[in-house]
Amino acid sequence: MNFQKVRLAGGLYFVATPIGTARDITLRALDVLASADVIAAEDTRSLRRLMEIHGVPLEGRRILAYHDHSGTAAREKLIAELSQGKSVAYASEAGMPLIADPGYDLGKKAAEAGFSVTCAPGASAVVTALTLAGLPTDAFFFAGFLPNASGARRTRIEALRDVPGTLVFYESPKRLGACLSDLAQVLGGERQAAVCRELTKKFEEVRRGSLAELSEQYRDATVKGEIVLLVDRAHSQAVNDADVEGALRQALETHSVRDAADLVSRMYDLPRRPIYQKALQLGKG
Repeated sequence: MNFQKVRLAGGLYFVATPIGTARDITLRALDVLASADVIAAEDTRSLRRLMEIHGVPLEGRRILAYHDHSGTAAREKLIAELSQGKSVAYASEAGMPLIADPGYDLGKKAAEAGFSVTCAPGASAVVTALTLAGLPTDAFFFAGFLPNASGARRTRIEALRDVPGTLVFYESPKRLGACLSDLAQVLGGERQAAVCRELTKKFEEVRRGSLAELSEQYRDATVKGEIVLLVDRAHSQAVNDADVEGALRQALETHSVRDAADLVSRMYDLPRRPIYQKALQLGKG
């Protein structure tokens, strides 16, 4: 047996599950699943199958469904179990709970009610992709899924333009080509990126390159599987103040102050506010 039945104190136990290969589950996670009084899962069938693979018996326990569509009733039922001093295990469908996963409200309510909340950590698609992408890992920002519509997606990407860390997204294979195209147009095609597909699974693949290169590769490609998309942070160039002022003077000849500031801030990849202030001063001169 890979698990031990242990006495668990009452409280909420978040349990990470594999993102692909079933053997990536931890021994402690198996102990919690074997020992908890109550088990809840984002996907009851996948968790039941995972427990079968590792020989963890239910022993009369039901696996309760807790997902995005469960509503407050399911959460209140689990809180009631905690109120009786029981140990409650909640498992994500894949990866770490609460990372693009519906466990947030459950954990928040349990903590606010004074119950113990802990975690049996494990696999995470975000961290696995960061390890493989070949991009900086000293700072990163997980942005989840981008909007479906191109206009809303570009607006969201624009808001992330100057984040001082590697950007990490989850993406649908059907939208990958369009997403890469929008990223290249908004952030610049020269930014380095990586597409990580089917991590820890049989057909795991990592493609690295510039956003322009990857956008071209996936433009008309048929893609399958789960995808993590990563984009390098912006790298500021050394810009001469005289060059900025010259560009602003030239832009102001044919553009309004606002449009000239937008144009030059994009040209040199500089924050817009100080450029706008300089454009105001030049416009008055």
